[in-house]
Amino acid sequence: MKKILITLLLVLGSFAVEAQELKWYTDVKEAIAVSNKEKKPMLLFFTGSDWCGWCIRLQSEVLKTPEFNKWAKDNVVLVELDFPRRTAQTPEVKAQNNELQQVFGIQGFPTVYFTKAENKDGKVNFQGLGTTGYVAGGPAAWLAVANGIVNPVKK
Repeated sequence: MKKILITLLLVLGSFAVEAQELKWYTDVKEAIAVSNKEKKPMLLFFTGSDWCGWCIRLQSEVLKTPEFNKWAKDNVVLVELDFPRRTAQTPEVKAQNNELQQVFGIQGFPTVYFTKAENKDGKVNFQGLGTTGYVAGGPAAWLAVANGIVNPVKK
């Protein structure tokens, strides 16, 4: 009986963790629609998920922490723009990511670009808010930089 109860608690606990997982969009058009609906800027994460050491480090030290999870839910719409070397991508995703890399002038990874976007006459207009990358010091240090970009102090 004890084993069944423990197993049940573990299963229910895993569902609770699953429910709290963040939604990372890979389709920027979908993310723009959500961003405009929720009135939140987008966080564009340009990454080389399977080869870039600093990207992997940013993921583990910041982007996969409870602090970031809570902050992101309240402040941004998350978009992952990945440039993997060993993981296959659809031609559409590759083309979209390459185009956005050119649009934003991304030259190194990881780059986190904060932006708002709107569709006008069938074209997307981006309003850049700021950029960052890896910041030493864990989630508190990284979130301090991100907050300065997303929620600047008004003078």
